[in-house]
Amino acid sequence: MVLGGALAVSGCSSATSSETGDDPGEPVSGGELTFALASAPTCADPQQVGSNDSIYPARQLVDSLTDQDPETREIVPWLAESWEVDDEATAFTFVLRPGATFSDGAPVDAAAVAANLDGVVELGARAVLGASYLAGYRQSVVLDEHTVRVEFEQPNTQFLQATSTPALGLLSPATLATPAADRCTEVIGSGPFVLEEFNINRSVKQTRREDYAWGSSLWRHEGPAYLERLNFEVIAESGVRTGGLASGQVDAIGGVAPQDEETLAASGHTVISRPNPGLPFSLFPQLERPVAGDPAVRRAVSLAIDRDEVVATVLSDSFRPATSALASTTDLYADHSELLRHDPAEAERLLSEAGWEPGPDGVRVKDGEPLRLTLIWGANFGPNQPSLELIQQQLNAVGFDATLRTVTIAEYNAVREGDDYDFAWSNTTRTDPDLLRAAFSGELANLSRVDDPDLEELLAEQNATPDPSARAELVAQLQAEVLEKGYLIPVFELTTVLGLGEHVHDLDFEASSRLQFHDTWLG
Repeated sequence: MVLGGALAVSGCSSATSSETGDDPGEPVSGGELTFALASAPTCADPQQVGSNDSIYPARQLVDSLTDQDPETREIVPWLAESWEVDDEATAFTFVLRPGATFSDGAPVDAAAVAANLDGVVELGARAVLGASYLAGYRQSVVLDEHTVRVEFEQPNTQFLQATSTPALGLLSPATLATPAADRCTEVIGSGPFVLEEFNINRSVKQTRREDYAWGSSLWRHEGPAYLERLNFEVIAESGVRTGGLASGQVDAIGGVAPQDEETLAASGHTVISRPNPGLPFSLFPQLERPVAGDPAVRRAVSLAIDRDEVVATVLSDSFRPATSALASTTDLYADHSELLRHDPAEAERLLSEAGWEPGPDGVRVKDGEPLRLTLIWGANFGPNQPSLELIQQQLNAVGFDATLRTVTIAEYNAVREGDDYDFAWSNTTRTDPDLLRAAFSGELANLSRVDDPDLEELLAEQNATPDPSARAELVAQLQAEVLEKGYLIPVFELTTVLGLGEHVHDLDFEASSRLQFHDTWLG
């Protein structure tokens, strides 16, 4: 089992990329790489996307103020050469490296940074991830051409890490001036690749920026990317993706099906994987629904789920059962596996105590109403369906009548904002534990409709606590509380598994297990 952010590799030895154990020689510039995605990117703008398959191509177009080391979790320079954070974590001052430009020639300067952060706030709910990173944002003050101070109304401990994410990647002022919807097909950044074409639900085509010279301090080489062209093709069926890699029609694939991992490795392909930090794949209750709003029902749902069986039956050794509200590779993770035990007898006892009695067809009944649950899910990860079908069986075994409802990725957020479901199946990737605040704070998205003043106070306090030890205690308490109250029912941790042709080298994972192609080469 892989822990601590290390990379599991079949036939590979590197801890952060696809570099093979055999010496592949010196990197070669040029060539075109085609990467097959499991689901369609919804937008080219990294500030407006949340799914991994949308972030993979969007990330290549933009640079960030900072980067995060995948192994040490240290925040390191990228566009910002240095920074200072005040004692209360309310003011962050960044000194930018000179000379960086967007691909339209505009300078990456302090004014551009300020315009980007102002713009993320203006996007509101469209900034799926970034809006929570900038909660309490006051202003950005341009101190000089290359120095900007970002100010918050209250302490915001997580913000420095947030500056390393693609959600706060920088866009040209010309792009910021266009309507948000238009930015989904036309976007200008300062990254190593330039958007050539965005075909909705089909493909994304990018070309190398020849004058690029300001990459992350973590990257292997300076200057332009090695690849001349980078194409992302949508191939939703896992078997077709695997076949495309085997036949050489594509060079690399995401979302490798668990049953295909050993087959690909045995046939000479490289299989690499890295556990994703953040929220595990979980059931999120819609608390305004009468059944999901009952704490006894939520606890019974958690007890009915056999997480070990889901991983052993549907997934592979690359995955692990959830043991807390956070994945084990997330900063300040605390093991709360005792709160996620499988105990169907206790689930049945709780349901009976809450008035749900066994019915003649095995479905429990209360006041003449059957114990029905609707679970919504999006088809952006191959094992979602078989995992949920097994969970459905486990729930039905203790008296639930659980129904699965599939929605497209484009529809998913809108459906979650409604109230026509009981539980939503989802996960979130991020290294900082503040993503719990993003999920459950009443001041942010809070799609589960949590109304809990004590939890709200704890969510705010952990983000206002710069001391790592003190914050760790708060985050451990927060993880336990979310589980005990059933606001989150984690099942398994996501692992990003890729299949690569033998000719693909140095495809790197970021700290959040997203992909970086600057150093990737073909040979």
